[in-house]
Formats: sequence, structure tokens, C-alpha cells
Amino acid sequence: MTSRLIPVAPFVLTVFGATGDLSRRKLIPALFHRDLDGQIPDNAVIIGVSRRALSHEEFRAFAHQALVDHIPSGQLDGSPVEKFLARLFYVAADADAEPGWSDLASLVAAQGDMIPVYYLATAPALFGPICEKLGKHGLAEKGRVVIEKPIGKDLASAVALNEQVGRIFPEERVYRIDHYLGKETVQNLMALRFANALFEPLWNNGHIDHVQITVAEALGVEERAGYYDTAGALRDMVQNHMLQLLCLVAMEPPHSLDADAVRDEKLKVLRALKPIDEHNMASVTVRGQYRAGASAGGAVPGYLEELGSSRSQTETFVAVKAEVENWRWAGVPFYLRTGKRLASRVSEIVVAFRPVPHSVFGEAVGPLEANRLVIRLQPDEGVKLWLMIKDPGPGGIRLTHVPLDMSFAKAFKVRNPDAYERLILDVVRGNQTLFMRRDEVEAAWTWVDPILQAWRNAKEAPRPYTAGTWGPSASIALIERDGRTWLEDGA
Repeated sequence: MTSRLIPVAPFVLTVFGATGDLSRRKLIPALFHRDLDGQIPDNAVIIGVSRRALSHEEFRAFAHQALVDHIPSGQLDGSPVEKFLARLFYVAADADAEPGWSDLASLVAAQGDMIPVYYLATAPALFGPICEKLGKHGLAEKGRVVIEKPIGKDLASAVALNEQVGRIFPEERVYRIDHYLGKETVQNLMALRFANALFEPLWNNGHIDHVQITVAEALGVEERAGYYDTAGALRDMVQNHMLQLLCLVAMEPPHSLDADAVRDEKLKVLRALKPIDEHNMASVTVRGQYRAGASAGGAVPGYLEELGSSRSQTETFVAVKAEVENWRWAGVPFYLRTGKRLASRVSEIVVAFRPVPHSVFGEAVGPLEANRLVIRLQPDEGVKLWLMIKDPGPGGIRLTHVPLDMSFAKAFKVRNPDAYERLILDVVRGNQTLFMRRDEVEAAWTWVDPILQAWRNAKEAPRPYTAGTWGPSASIALIERDGRTWLEDGA
């Protein structure tokens, strides 16, 4: 099986925060994989920028160690590594000071007429100052800027950040990255819906009972405790990743895969979300915070111990019953659940269809279980369609619930590219389909802000749950009040 790779024009990619964790774990390995697959032009250049004083060779040594740490050793032989490292250059510069910026401008200019891309792998507080420096030194013209979440901590700060960046870069050259949208399975959700006649006629409240979206992590907050305590699960996961997944499930078919056609439909979903505020918050949301327990076969501390504090109101778990108030989805709840230190690491979407209206098989076979479509994002990306099937053998009809299971790794027998590999090169191609538009970000905050305010007004502590479980018991009650249950691990 051969893949058709879309050509990429020569580019100069400048990574701010180049010696940070995101660069080391994700960006450098992603760029190397694309180079290894022959998708980066021979004359493309990658420039690392951070405050640390390093030479070009020292930065290349840093990048080489990142490859050793995160790339299988069999892919690190000889000339491909040397070729990749030769692309790398380094400039020491600070967003709040002048030294280094003229050197960066000269280095970028020396690359000639290549597409300039600026990846801001830094703290959000630096997005605005870096963009202003890029504008001041003539680097923003024709340039494209990539910014990571969090984009604000509420609607007001998101608007302010968008305006600060927008003063230097027009919207068509701003790429707000959400790596979940780059996952192979997330894009296959659109393929399943819009490239197959099987699903779309059933994709409505007449045939779908409810939808579950779970993003569960077995790890705690660990070294991110300082940041996490200012954010919490609702800001960190729901406002961006999970609402984007909800949009892809719920949106109307776009007229094309043009970036704005897709993002227009996602925006309609966000604006159709039923408001959650102090009047209904208690019945449709649950906040939790993990306590000491067991994970991966060993004892683990609670959130407060990891934070080094005796007190915090920050939630490490949240469950929400969301509703999309339009004709397609009226009466279909979307149950969202995310948290730290849960029973296992899994991200998946479960589309639960309505049961058959009448069983012709009689009581002997027992109840018929409804069909479910399970879209697994991690750890093993794939799709399962659960069906009722007859057990083989004589002696009457015996039915069982089994999945048609497609693992991407088994089906295609190729390495599954990391989301950043696709998204970085989409920036070079000028394709914004998988990136959030400004009005999407602000619409998501418009829905999330009243929830945060209602929690503050209630002044209730997050409900405790033991590390290694599936969260507080109240989250079970949230869904079981509706006669449904959480479905774990694609079951």
C-alpha cells in the first residue's frame, strides 16, 4: 500500500521555546519523521529560539538527544539523522528584550523566498510579546504563526489574546493548534460520516440514543501541578479538546472540506449548546479531585500532595451532560468525561444507537443490546462497530454482542503518524481546516464561562475520588439518572 503525499513548499520554521518540553517530546521528533519520509524539502530550515545561550552545534546536540529519547533506535541510523540535524540553527532571544532579534531576522532573510512559519511553543503570556517583536523586526510579513492552548483562561482573556496576536497577523495566517484534531481517528470520524452511505442517514435523534466522549488519563498532574492548579479539567480539556470532538460528531455536513466550510459548521454546534449556569449546574455537571490511591500497580499520591498544598478547589475530573439544541440532536445527550488518575488511559467517542423497537427472538435469547460505534483515539487508534450476532452451532438461536474491530495499526501495517507531523505541515501548506478559528475559541469560552462562574458561586469543594478509579460516584449518578451507564474501554 502506498500513500500519496501532498508536496510541501520550501519553508523556514522558527520554533520559540525550542529547548522546552513540547519541542523535545513532540516537535523535533515529528519533524524528523516527516524528513525521514521525504516530505520536507531539501532546502527547508528549522530555527530554534529560546532564552538559553546555545551555539548551533549545542542545539543540534539537544535535538539529537530528543530523537534518541523519543524515536525507535532502528530509525536513527546514519545519514537521515545527520541530514535532519544539518537543517537546525539556533538563536538566543527573549520576548522582553532586544538582543538576538536582529540575528533572527538576518537568519530568516538569508533563507530567501521560503514560507516563514513561527511556532510559539511557549507560555501563553509570551504569545503577544513575541508577535509584537516579529512585527517590529519585519518578520511577520507573509509569515504564519502557530499558537498552542490555553488560549485565554476565560472569554475576556481569550478576546484580549486574539486581538493582541491579530494586530500583527491577520486571521488567515493564525493557526490555533489543537493536536486532537490531528489524530488519525478524529479525521476518520469525518470520513466515516461523509464518505459512507451507511451512517449519515442514521446520524440524528431518530436513531442515536446518546453520545459519550471520554478523555481519561492514568497519570496525575506531576510536574504540571503549578499550571494545572490555575486551570483545572474544564479549562484544560473540555473547553478545547472535548468540545472540538463534540463538534465533529454533531456538525452538519459541510459543503466541502474547505477550512471555513468545516469551521462554520463547528461554530453552529458551539452556538447551539444548551447553556449551563447556576440554575442547572448541579444536575448536569460533576467536579472531582483525586486522593491517594493505586495506579499502574503502585501507590500514588493525591492531588494535594503533588501540588504541595493542603487546600485547593481545582478540579482534576469533570463530567458534563451537554445538549445541542437543534433539530438533528434535540433530546440526545452528549456525556463528556475527563480526568487525571483514572483507571486507565483512554480517549474515545461512543455513539450509542437506539435499540430495535421489537425483538422477534423471544425471551429465550435475553435482551438485545443496542448497536454502538466506538471511535478510539488512544492508546490504540481504531474503530469498533458493536452488533448482535448469532453464536455459531446448532440448538437454536443464541445471540451475542460482538464488535467489528478495525485497528489502524493492524489494518494498514504502517506507523501511525503523530498528530503534530500532520499539523505542522498543514501550516506550511496553508490548510487551516484542522485549526481553530477565532470565533470558535470565543464561542467555546462563552459556553464554559457560566459553568466556571456557577461553580465559584456554589463554593462547593470538588468531590473526592480515589486514584485508579473512574472518578467520583456522583459522575455515575449523573448518567444513570437517565437510565444509561458509562461505557469503558470500548465495551
